Amino acid sequence: MADDFKPSASTRAALPPAPKLAFAHCGFHCVDLPTMVAFYKRALGFTETDRGVVRGLDIVFLSWDARDHHQVALVSGRPDLSGFNHINQLSFRVPSIHEVQAVYRRVKDEPGVHDTRGTNHGNAFAWYFRDPEGNRIEVYCDTPWYITQPCIEALDLSKPADVVLREAEAFCRGMPGFRPVAEWEAQTKAKIAAEHGAD
Repeated sequence: MADDFKPSASTRAALPPAPKLAFAHCGFHCVDLPTMVAFYKRALGFTETDRGVVRGLDIVFLSWDARDHHQVALVSGRPDLSGFNHINQLSFRVPSIHEVQAVYRRVKDEPGVHDTRGTNHGNAFAWYFRDPEGNRIEVYCDTPWYITQPCIEALDLSKPADVVLREAEAFCRGMPGFRPVAEWEAQTKAKIAAEHGAD
């Protein structure tokens, strides 16, 4: 069965080089979101950086590091049933939109890959897809901007990178909370330090 998913030699030769992936953050569906948020903040020391609603589900973003908008995303919607995969996604950071597009080109036609979507989060450009067993994967890069989260805007990764950047910046400038990400990081660093009494 695994051999069915091996690309041919000619297909492999046509693929662009694979960029190095760095593990970045994880998301969990929760049965009791308030209890989970309280636990991650109380027991593990995370700071809440944003919260909102996405596709009808409540989402809370948590981080220990102002350079990462979130290291953990807790999402409502987990049924209290065994057998439900409560992992929301696995996320990998790459340096720029060029690498996000490289992964998009490598992955989009792979057998078994489905539920694909390019997304402009304002503070990140992402390519989402499900692997052949249905696990959701995100490959993303940070942008130089911050806007209030969550934000899910369609992103056409087939366009040239300079067009993606120009259109995304125009969109972000009209959104609530728009500012350079460095300003948001400084404010969040101060917030985290205030909660922990240190840098």
